[in-house]
Amino acid sequence: FTLNFTLTNLRYTADLDDPNSRKFKSTVKVMNHYLDPLFKRSSISSAYTGCKTMRFRSGRAGDDTKVDAVCSCKDNASLARFDREKLYQELSTMTNNVTRLGHYSLDRNSLYVDG
Repeated sequence: FTLNFTLTNLRYTADLDDPNSRKFKSTVKVMNHYLDPLFKRSSISSAYTGCKTMRFRSGRAGDDTKVDAVCSCKDNASLARFDREKLYQELSTMTNNVTRLGHYSLDRNSLYVDG
């Protein structure tokens, strides 16, 4: 499934568009550091195998950074039972109503979970 959200306190720069850049790689590590524990505390924890940040995109006038991630479950049966709305509510609660992810601030209208 895909996960999208916007960081409002990470200014988008061109090196976030380059998967080989140090900034891209370090920001991906930070995203994994913050996302993995959320999913491990969620209703899909037993099936969750990981999220991979695929890309960063420019948000409003380059001030924000949009994050696109692909998350995986152990098998298709787990994915078939996946309740997108329930997971959205859990993530919303764990991010203080979609406002905080670690030291990052989130656009509270940006969280999207697509099963």
